[in-house]
Amino acid sequence: MNDLRDLYQELILDHSKKPRNFGPLKGASHQAEGYNPLCGDRYTVYLNLDGERIKDIGFAGSGCAISKASASMMTAAVKGKTTAQVDEIFTHFHKMILGKPGDPVDEPKLGKLAVFSGVCEFPIRVKCASLPWHTLRSGIAGDGKPVSTE
Repeated sequence: MNDLRDLYQELILDHSKKPRNFGPLKGASHQAEGYNPLCGDRYTVYLNLDGERIKDIGFAGSGCAISKASASMMTAAVKGKTTAQVDEIFTHFHKMILGKPGDPVDEPKLGKLAVFSGVCEFPIRVKCASLPWHTLRSGIAGDGKPVSTE
């Protein structure tokens, strides 16, 4: 189990240090801002939607390793997906990070996002991991309301 935990930590640190899809997305059709006052995480998620499909996605901002890795891995996981698929992935991700240690993880639905299964052991970090996701959902909705974890 320690080997698996080490692998998970390594993957999170890699995405934190070298985030994928990082930077403003030129010509974005949708965007939203999110803020976690407790940790200081602040991100903008940029989307280019083609109908109901995420054609391209990016994010910019700063925050802790968990939030940055979550944003990075989220963008990789949802690029090319429909908004319905994004909602399904979000539901599984959110259930996992709000669960209890040892709860089953739906790895087929989550893929690499399962590395965040240990976040549930640190309730203070749940908001860090979920901020990019709530910001993404606000961007898809296109309501322009900033997201706050408070």
